[in-house]
Amino acid sequence: MPSKPDFWMPPEWTHHTRTWMAWPCNGFVLEDDPEGAYRAWAATANTVSRFEPVTMIVPPGQTTQARGYLDGNVDTVEKPIGDSWFRDSGPTFVIGRGGGLCAVDWTFNGWGGRTFPEAVDDALIARAVAEMAGAQRLPSKLVNEGGGIHVDGEGTLLLTESVQLNPNRNPNWSKTEVEAELHRMLGTSKAIWLTEGVVADTGARGTDGHIDTLACFAAPGVVLAHGQPDKSHPDYESSAENIAILKASKDAKGRDLEVIVIDAPADKQDADGDPLSLSYINFYLCNGGVLMCRFNDPQDEVVAELFTRLFPDRRVAGVDAVRIFEGGGGVHCITQQQPAV
Repeated sequence: MPSKPDFWMPPEWTHHTRTWMAWPCNGFVLEDDPEGAYRAWAATANTVSRFEPVTMIVPPGQTTQARGYLDGNVDTVEKPIGDSWFRDSGPTFVIGRGGGLCAVDWTFNGWGGRTFPEAVDDALIARAVAEMAGAQRLPSKLVNEGGGIHVDGEGTLLLTESVQLNPNRNPNWSKTEVEAELHRMLGTSKAIWLTEGVVADTGARGTDGHIDTLACFAAPGVVLAHGQPDKSHPDYESSAENIAILKASKDAKGRDLEVIVIDAPADKQDADGDPLSLSYINFYLCNGGVLMCRFNDPQDEVVAELFTRLFPDRRVAGVDAVRIFEGGGGVHCITQQQPAV
C-alpha cells in the first residue's frame, strides 16, 4: 500500500476554522472606483462571516477606513500587503501527518512579476499569517498561487499548464518536478492538467489562467467546468478544449469524472472595452454556505438553482461580483480557507 503523505490539503467543503482575506489596496484594483472595490470586498467578507469567522488583513493605518464597511463580526489585523487576492498571496493550509495545522508558503512572485517589485510585501504575508494561525510553516521553492490549484481530498489535483509551467514562474522546472512538489505539499498523487485559461486572464492584471476560474471539484469524482456557449467569444475554443480534457480524465481513484458544465453569463466589458470573461466557477464553499458570484444576468438564477441541488446541506448566498472581476478575479480569488483540525 502507498505510504501516508506527510501533508494533506482538505477539500474546500470540509469544515473551516476561519476565512482569511486582504483589504483592497492596489491601484489595479482601486483604479477610478475605490468605493466600489471596498464595497465588493466588504460584501464578500460580511456574507462569509454569517457562516464562519473572517479575518481581514488591512494595510497599516487603514483599519478605521475598513471598519466603516465591515460588519462587527469581521476581525481585522494590520499587516503590510501589496495586493488583495489572498487566495494567491496567502498560505495554502494543509494538515500534517500528526493532525496539526500546517501552511504551505509557496514562492510568490506577483503572478509572474506583474506586481513586483512594488508589491513585494505579498511575498512575506503567508509567513505572517501562518504564525497568526498557529500553523507550522512549510516553505516551498515552487512559484505557485492558491488560485492555481484545486483538490478533491482523495488524491486528485487540478491545475493549468499556462500557470505552473509558465517561464515567468518556474522556468527551470520540468512538468514532472512541478507535479512532484505539488504532490509532496498537498498529499495528492494524480494531476489533471488543463491547457490555458480565459483570455481576460492573460493581460496585465491576469494570472495566466488560474484553475479556479475554469474548473473545480464539487465532490470527489464531480467537476464543475466553465463553459462558453458563444462561438464568437475568444474563450469558446479553449473552454471546449478544457471540458474535453476533463471528460477524458480519471481521478486518483481511477474514476471517470462527472463533468457538469456551467455556462458563462452574457459577456461584459471593462472600462477599456475588453471582455471580463466572467465565470461562475469562482465560487467559495464556507461552513454551511455556498458563496456564488452574481453578475446581474438571467444565468445567475440558473446557477443558484444548480448549486442548491449540488449542495443541499448548504445555503446559497450571492455577492455582486462584476466589480471584483474588473480587478481581475472573483470571490474565490479573494478568500482563503483555514481548515479545522
